[in-house]
Amino acid sequence: MSLLRLALGSLLARRWTVLLAVISIAISVALLLSVERLREGARSSFAGTISDTDLIIGARTGGVQLMLYSVFRIGNATNNFTWKTYRDIASDPAIDWIVPISLGDSHRGFRVVGTTRDYFTRLKVRGGKQLRLAQGKPFDDLFDVVLGADVAAQLGYRLGEKIVVSHGTGAAGLTEHEDKPFRVAGILEKTGTPIDRSLHVSLEAIEAIHVDWQAGAPIPGVSLTPDQVRSLPLKPRAVTAAFVGLKSRIAVFRVQRAVNEYAQEPMTAVLPGVALQELWSVVGVAESALRGVSVLVVIAALLGMTTMLLATLNERRREMAILRANGARAGTIFGLLMIEAAAIALTGALLGLLLHLVAMAGAGAWLDRSFGLYIPWRGVSWQDLGLLAGIIVAATLTGLVPALRAYRLSLIDGIGARL
Repeated sequence: MSLLRLALGSLLARRWTVLLAVISIAISVALLLSVERLREGARSSFAGTISDTDLIIGARTGGVQLMLYSVFRIGNATNNFTWKTYRDIASDPAIDWIVPISLGDSHRGFRVVGTTRDYFTRLKVRGGKQLRLAQGKPFDDLFDVVLGADVAAQLGYRLGEKIVVSHGTGAAGLTEHEDKPFRVAGILEKTGTPIDRSLHVSLEAIEAIHVDWQAGAPIPGVSLTPDQVRSLPLKPRAVTAAFVGLKSRIAVFRVQRAVNEYAQEPMTAVLPGVALQELWSVVGVAESALRGVSVLVVIAALLGMTTMLLATLNERRREMAILRANGARAGTIFGLLMIEAAAIALTGALLGLLLHLVAMAGAGAWLDRSFGLYIPWRGVSWQDLGLLAGIIVAATLTGLVPALRAYRLSLIDGIGARL
C-alpha cells in the first residue's frame, strides 16, 4: 500500500505530463474499440442488404457478379433473360413468391429499377425488415416513380414532381426519355441499403419509355406521347434478375439446380448468403486494414508512454536517491516504475472505454442515417474487456524498459553513495 501511495504521489507531481500520456492512450483505445464496433456494424449491414430471400436468379454469370448488379446496383448484367423464362421458373410449385427487376436506365447517376408492386411487400432488409414508404404510395399510374430515401434527399425531390429518366447508366452524357416524364408517387424510408439510391418504376413503364426505341436509340421520325403509349400492350419482353422466396427452404437446392440446368436459356441461381460471404471475402480486406491501423495507433500511444517515463528518469534520479537513502531497495524502484506504467495504462484504458461508449451512443443513429451502418448500442462486451486487458498487459510490459533502466540507475547511485 505504501508503494501504491508513493506511485500515486509521483504521478500527481508530474500530473500534466502524465495527463498527456493518459489522453493519448484513451484516444487510441477508443479508436480501437470503435473500429471493432464499426467493423461489426459494417458486416451486419452488409449481410442485411437482403433478407428472407432464398434465391436470386439471372442470366448465366458468376454468383458474385449477379449479387453486385442485382442487389448492390454495381456494374451491369452480362445479359437479360426472357419473360417466358421468367414465367416458366415462376410456375415451379415450390416457389412462394418471385419479384423481377429490370435494370439499364438511370437518373442523374442513380439506378432506375423496373419491378412490380410485390417489390415493396416481399423484399426485406436487415433481419426481415419490410420496406416502408415515408411519403406517398407505390406506383399506380404507368408513369409513377417511387424514390429511395437518398435519391429524394440528395436531389431534393418531393411528391408530385416530374423527373426524366436517362437511357443507360452514368451521371452525364446520356440520352434522356424527356418525352415521357415520371411523377414522384412515393418516397421510401431509409433502409441503409442500395435501395436508398434507386428509383423504382413498373416493368410496364420500362417498356413504355422504350416502345419507340430500337437498338438503344430513338427510332427516327417516331415519337409516341404518353397517352398513346398507355393504349399499347406493354408486356415485358425481358428482365435482368429476380428475387425468389420458397414455400420451404428444403427445396432450395432442387430449385437452384433446376434453374442452373434450365434448357431453353443459360441461367444462374445463387443463394444470397453464400454469395454475400464470397463477396465479403473480397471487400472485407478493408476491415483488416482498419484494425491494423488502430492497433498501430495503440502501439504508438504505448511507446509514447514509455518514452515519457524514460525521459523523466534523469530528472528523477535525485528522487530515487532519496528513496534509497531511506531504505528503499533497487527492486522497490523497479516496482514503482511498473506500478506507474500500469496505472497510466489502466486510467487511459478506462477513459478510452468511456469515450467509446459515449461516441457509439451519440453516433449510432447518425451512422445508420448517413452511411447505412446499423450499430445498435450495447454495453461493455467480453470482447471489449479482453481488448482492454490486453492493452493494460501490453502497457505494463512496455513499462519494463523504464523500470529496468531505473533499477540500474538506482544500483549505480547506491554503489556511488557507498563509495
